[in-house]
Amino acid sequence: MSEIKKYDVLIIGAGLAGLYTAANLPANLNALIVCKDVPWECNTFYAQGGIVTALDEEDVPFHIQDTINAGARHNKLKAVEVLSKESIEIREDFLKRGMPFDVDENGNLLYTKEAAHSTNRILHAGGDATGRYMHKFLMEQNYHKLQRNTLVYDLLIENGRCYGARAMVNYKPVTIQASSTVIASGGIGSLYKYNTNSRTVSADIHGICVEKGIALKDMEFMQFHPTVFVKTPFARKLLLTEALRGEGAHIVDEDGYRFLFEYDKRGELASRDIVSRAIFLYKRKTGKKVYLDFSMFDEKWFHKRFPNITKTFAKIGYNLPKDRVEISPAFHYANGGIECDLYGRIPGVKGLYVAGEAACTGVHGANRLASNSLLEGAVFAKRVATAILNDKNCLVGHPKFDKDYDTQLHEENDKAYKHKLREIMWKDVGIVRNKQGLLEAKNFIYDTKNKKIGRLLELRLNTAAAIVNAALNRKESLGSHYIEDETQNKGNE
Repeated sequence: MSEIKKYDVLIIGAGLAGLYTAANLPANLNALIVCKDVPWECNTFYAQGGIVTALDEEDVPFHIQDTINAGARHNKLKAVEVLSKESIEIREDFLKRGMPFDVDENGNLLYTKEAAHSTNRILHAGGDATGRYMHKFLMEQNYHKLQRNTLVYDLLIENGRCYGARAMVNYKPVTIQASSTVIASGGIGSLYKYNTNSRTVSADIHGICVEKGIALKDMEFMQFHPTVFVKTPFARKLLLTEALRGEGAHIVDEDGYRFLFEYDKRGELASRDIVSRAIFLYKRKTGKKVYLDFSMFDEKWFHKRFPNITKTFAKIGYNLPKDRVEISPAFHYANGGIECDLYGRIPGVKGLYVAGEAACTGVHGANRLASNSLLEGAVFAKRVATAILNDKNCLVGHPKFDKDYDTQLHEENDKAYKHKLREIMWKDVGIVRNKQGLLEAKNFIYDTKNKKIGRLLELRLNTAAAIVNAALNRKESLGSHYIEDETQNKGNE
């Protein structure tokens, strides 16, 4: 029998969405934030580029239009309006709390531009370490209990009500009962062979939702970042922020040719789906390597503006900005996720909320606009906190949950199946897809689910199946979902 703990609010995830939800809940609420590992092992910590904010009320319609254009007009307009209009309030709240965004010598906020933005409206911190700075800032301000080494493997749901979760805490099973439960667990990056995500982001909670009949929406729209250094032995590949291209870096082939203009007149500043696909198709067509070229930058300026990229690549032998870096697209962000309303409420399950990358608010549509992710996490985290306080949830009754998985989290062959899944998702459910590849992926998932596997692998497979099925159901290309005609070349890298 697992130990039972009781809280007013359980927040699953200690990235920006989880911490900012907690920051907007009063200190007298008995809230618990949990994370799988150490709290800084999350996608927020690795976010480089920045956080978008509409510059002022006049910029709101332009930010909305840029977001919708990047999202291939598949966005939910009301959600985008909420995002942009409330971005100014979010910016002011962080400044009031003391968040150290980068400023010029006169103390004015510095804004940069990234692909598909019509103006400079992206705040940054630490040059190219915005997520790290924001995460540290929120961690230092947090006044609620934060518990690490907590792996959630089930949500306790009965008769349309969430009663909390089951988790392994320091390798011991614990039942965490809560009046309100917030999913802020991030995306699905570990499903893909090449990805820029934290190693803890492995789609567990999405898989639980599939099992519980909770809707996942827009799962075919997986975003691939175009500029990633993938030749490392680690699962998380090295991101080269889009802000580099916003500041003027070029994408070139091995001969120095800027081929992107063959695919879009905006070149390096086209939206991520277009740039990623162009790199993929060009490499396949020509067999040439593709690089990010920084040679146009002043060395002193570059080292100040991108200090972490400079240091990271120096450790593996690069002298930036003099050296160019070979790049490939890699999985970066889940545009789709757990369906919810504009306050993060999950339809049909009282007391259950979602915020951040785990959610599908409808903001991103078919392709996320650069640096809208941290903003979405903050805007809708604050709205989740508002909903929790307004909904006044309280647990009534104590349902009996008999089923447990604490002795079945892993099986002997799980690791091999997991690596095979990652390869198949990259090859068949990646940047360029076709029906045959998607069906092959579906068959692998189905076959593996019928083998003796652990609970955590089963949850990954549930989420992978949701992505594949959504991709099969959308017959035509849209945004980051690109279906190749059967007569065209098949293959992936």
